[in-house]
Amino acid sequence: MHADFHRGRRLRRCAGLRALVRETELRPQDLIQPYFVVEHHDPEFCKPISSMPGQAQLSLKKLEEKVGQAVAAGVGAVLLFGIPAAKDDIGAQAYAADGIVQRAVAALKNRWPELLVVTDVCLCEYTAHGHCGVIEDGYVQNDPTLELLARAALSHAQAGADIVAPSDMMDGRVQAIRQALDANGFETLPVLSYAVKYASSFYGPFREAAESAPKFGDRKSYQMDPANSREALLEAAADACEGADILMVKPAGPYLDIIRQLRDRFEHPLCAYQVSGEYAMIKAAAQLGWIDEERVMLESLLGIKRAGADMIITYYAEDAARLLG
Repeated sequence: MHADFHRGRRLRRCAGLRALVRETELRPQDLIQPYFVVEHHDPEFCKPISSMPGQAQLSLKKLEEKVGQAVAAGVGAVLLFGIPAAKDDIGAQAYAADGIVQRAVAALKNRWPELLVVTDVCLCEYTAHGHCGVIEDGYVQNDPTLELLARAALSHAQAGADIVAPSDMMDGRVQAIRQALDANGFETLPVLSYAVKYASSFYGPFREAAESAPKFGDRKSYQMDPANSREALLEAAADACEGADILMVKPAGPYLDIIRQLRDRFEHPLCAYQVSGEYAMIKAAAQLGWIDEERVMLESLLGIKRAGADMIITYYAEDAARLLG
């Protein structure tokens, strides 16, 4: 007797068959590990981030130690956030030639020339008010901020960065950065744009990690409304036209539909950021014994990849690379 139905289980019978027909692959080279490097007088400074177990604010020396562990695990790319010793109203340390990120870039490239070093380009970690741009009359000013962002990106390029990644969400910042890079001999340096960055509640732990919480108001006037998806396509198209080489969606997990829409619409390489809140939730549930951390972590990353991301920024990059390797 022959049943008239689909026998999908035929291809799930054993591990070899499942591997043979597997549609999505998660690889160590798909992952980017973020770090928070602090300008600090103590070379041994390492301050655990309470809301992100396993992550810490690091001195330059400690950063090199941690990156060494990640490289040994198979991580090929890192993302740097800087925390300066002093902040001001215009975030001058963001574009200082001897700023903490600039020094970190030079140190990492000197030790691991093949390591891809990506730098976050924004002002929020460097401003006394915690916003991502210049403040006038209590409002973040778009156009006056562009010059400062371009200066920051150029300083990162001059320090040796492989990719600059503007995360500020000012209109026109990709164009401003692209023009500054091209005018100074960095025509081949890619821009990874935080093209679709939502004003998300999932960033909570990051604010502790980067010491970047706004001192007043919020970022809803420049980051995207979580209710909108068509707007995401407009933002991505604008950045693509301005010269972005890679587009990003942030956060990742709650916005898998947005990742898929961009994947279907654009041919650009697509990045997704599994943000601090996503990481913290998995960690917290695992610490309570409610989930298998390794399996849930890998499944969450696989879901982001399956949705269409080519690369994933995740605080789990080192752990995942070690397991996948």
